[in-house]
Amino acid sequence: MYKPGYLNLLSNGELENRVKTLKQMLKNCVLCPHQCGVNRFNGEIGYCKTLDNCVISGAQPHFGEEEELVGKYGSGSIFFSYCTLRCVFCQNYEISYCGEGQIVSTNQLAEMMLSLQSKGCHNINLVSPSHIVPQIVEAIFIASKKGLHIPIVYNTNGYDLTDTLRLLEGIVDIYMPDIKFSDNHTALKYLKVKNYYTFAKNAVREMYKQVKDLKTDDRNIAYKGLLVRHLVLPQNLAGTEKIIRFIADDISTNTYFNIMAQYYPAHRSYTFEELSRRISREEYQVAVDSAKLAGLKRYKSSI
Repeated sequence: MYKPGYLNLLSNGELENRVKTLKQMLKNCVLCPHQCGVNRFNGEIGYCKTLDNCVISGAQPHFGEEEELVGKYGSGSIFFSYCTLRCVFCQNYEISYCGEGQIVSTNQLAEMMLSLQSKGCHNINLVSPSHIVPQIVEAIFIASKKGLHIPIVYNTNGYDLTDTLRLLEGIVDIYMPDIKFSDNHTALKYLKVKNYYTFAKNAVREMYKQVKDLKTDDRNIAYKGLLVRHLVLPQNLAGTEKIIRFIADDISTNTYFNIMAQYYPAHRSYTFEELSRRISREEYQVAVDSAKLAGLKRYKSSI
């Protein structure tokens, strides 16, 4: 039976050390690429609008994720409010932009993790975690001392800082980045952040270095590795083929790669003519064909 890495770090004292290191970073916050440098303990608000406690919009068994995460009892998803991006097509505007949710302490977050485990969830799925890594790691530390023993999933938009990810080595079992664009200029237009693809590529390289290809047990439930998502956009705005080539050439042709077709116009999409419609079947087929041509062996498609 798989033993999550954080339990090894708990036993040798390293998990507690990581908690202390990460909490100190909140005094001059440079956790994500925005590098705000604010003191979140003193009420200074940076890009993510989050202080020393996290804001959570929901925590429940989730059955809409990849089957390797869902299994029979669901993925134990915790949805964190606010975000490090400002996607013009955001489908969760109220949560990501407006911060709908409740403020919770790290002790409360730890209890949420334990509650999801008690419901049979196969993992703890941290959705949009990049801006509250210190709080998450402290909650894992608290919960692991009380019996948490299921894998941790880091479900991210890809805009992550490599230095922060290194402090998660041995804590996160499954990395699940969503690579949105393959061009920094295009990403700036639609995500409103600088150098998105540069940071995302470096982040995925670090993630793969830590956990390698996705591994599943005899129930086909994932317990460790990298799972990459990519949302196909109209008119190939995301640069899908370039992203696929990066994964195949720089990461691994055995990468689990989910080609997602569920784009629909949301939030401010209708102010951009090119984003004001769903993708066509032909556009999605081009993405799937690109994965085949690149030699990806574990891509998931909807057709």
